[in-house]
Amino acid sequence: MTEQIKKILSDSKAARWTALLIVAFTMFAGYYLADVMSPLEQMLEEQLHWSAADYGWYTGAYGWFNVFLFFLIFGGIILDKMGVRFTGLMSAGVMVLGAGIKYYAITTHTFDGHSWNILFWNFPAQVWMAAFGYAIFGVGVEVAGITVSKVIVKWFTGHELALAMGLQLAIARLGTALALSTSLPIARAFGTVSMPVLICLLMLCIGLLAFFVYTFNDKRLEKSIADAKIGSDKVADDEEEFKVSDIGAIVKNKGWWYISILCALFYSAVFPFLKYATALMINKFGVPESLAGSIPGLLPFGTILLTPVFGNMYDKKGKGASIMIFGSLLIIAVHLLFAVPLLNHWSVAIILMIVLGIGFSLVPSAMWPSVTKIIPSKQLGSAYALIFWVQNIFALMFVPALIGWVLDKYCIIGVTMSEGREVTNYNYTLPMMIFMLFGVLGLVFAYLLKAEDKKKGYGLELPNIQK
Repeated sequence: MTEQIKKILSDSKAARWTALLIVAFTMFAGYYLADVMSPLEQMLEEQLHWSAADYGWYTGAYGWFNVFLFFLIFGGIILDKMGVRFTGLMSAGVMVLGAGIKYYAITTHTFDGHSWNILFWNFPAQVWMAAFGYAIFGVGVEVAGITVSKVIVKWFTGHELALAMGLQLAIARLGTALALSTSLPIARAFGTVSMPVLICLLMLCIGLLAFFVYTFNDKRLEKSIADAKIGSDKVADDEEEFKVSDIGAIVKNKGWWYISILCALFYSAVFPFLKYATALMINKFGVPESLAGSIPGLLPFGTILLTPVFGNMYDKKGKGASIMIFGSLLIIAVHLLFAVPLLNHWSVAIILMIVLGIGFSLVPSAMWPSVTKIIPSKQLGSAYALIFWVQNIFALMFVPALIGWVLDKYCIIGVTMSEGREVTNYNYTLPMMIFMLFGVLGLVFAYLLKAEDKKKGYGLELPNIQK
């Protein structure tokens, strides 16, 4: 058995960490595009005449196809049936396609003066087309996300699994941090909101090439596993063939439901907040527009440093469920303090964003590795896909649109002039209270997950590294 383990490529630290870095770059490029428009809400209003509702509708489009057409679930099934190489290349290509459509929408004048009434909603044609491209991109980046998660499980099971997932999240969120901190300065420097999107499009093309390079490493890994099994009757396939009926087993698992709902609530309290955080800095804390994206940018920079640290802690010490509970408490405290009107100095915003970054590091560092303890390996692609599907419904589609509607309906407090145009000012107290409520509900499900772990013995409180 010892001789056989030495022959497996993933037992080499250099090989498995190289594989991780390659696929992590693809996710870095995807996360950059996902948030590249977040600091540009006010500039979109100035240049393209988008309202807060238009922006909220566009932002919520990320999950359209994943949620209503079940593309994300199909992606999980394809992943379990076809493997990481095929699914990774497919999803990276879809990201490039969606980014291209989005770039076209905000640069062409074809849609000027036109509105489209689709189903029950009427929005400018440009908003609809940008949203369409963003929805296609959302399919690609979400399927890429579950693919990369399965890649990490494939290479790091029995090794530094949580640390690897934490580092992948950290590299991906470096894309978010750079998007939040550089998007507005780039757009202002070139005088157009389209330039940051063009940069993203080029990065995604490089990300597609990066995943193509990874496929060669993946083939080498599978060959090393196959060679290690030759002549050994002690080693059986760790994965039976996936069947569509396995989805039923996943959704009957109470632990899976708890972690899925916790995921949706947690990300509903963070991702939609980041979409509006730059405007919050301007409206409540009086931060100059040129610097407003830098403060939200502290959050992903914090997770870059802390998520691997907490992941390494989970690998060596365990306490996964407890980590998720503590992270939820931090989310609640931060949004409650953001809602207090008197706390409006920019230094308070910086402190709260740093604390939010700690909470944002704690929960994912324990949540994603914990799925591998609840769900069998052959079902992981579909299990992750279903979790991401639930997350898409709330955190990436419903909540951003809800916050945009709430702002336009209840939170307008006046207008100011910016570059000769009226710009609407908002009070963000009500949105912050909504985000805090998501944190409270997340805390409840974190406790339920810990109780289920005690009952079923998943080992969420145990270390990941096998000694």
